[in-house]
Amino acid sequence: MIHSKNNSEHYTWGDKCDSWILKDSQDLSVKQEIMPGGTSEKLHYHKTATQFFYILKGEAVLYVNEEKYIVRQGESISIGPGITHFIPNETTEEIEFLVISSPSTHQDRFAIEK
Repeated sequence: MIHSKNNSEHYTWGDKCDSWILKDSQDLSVKQEIMPGGTSEKLHYHKTATQFFYILKGEAVLYVNEEKYIVRQGESISIGPGITHFIPNETTEEIEFLVISSPSTHQDRFAIEK
């Protein structure tokens, strides 16, 4: 089956952010996400999953182990297990990206309170 935002399961997260589940199995998760300007997720880590973020639109900022990375349209970044990270949209424009996780992050997301 061909998957897109038009025919995939959708949910919202964080502060009015959107996610479409393009693929979800025990070994692999692929989501397409949109974050409006000024939104953010919370600092967290995954014990087993590696995540790969590919920016489709805009300029994303990722904080990885407290280091700031700017990832532009057409660029990507990988984050391994146990590494603290979060993605805020520090611009006024929306950003759109793919987040690919292997294995899936079901029951493998641990928030860090600051």
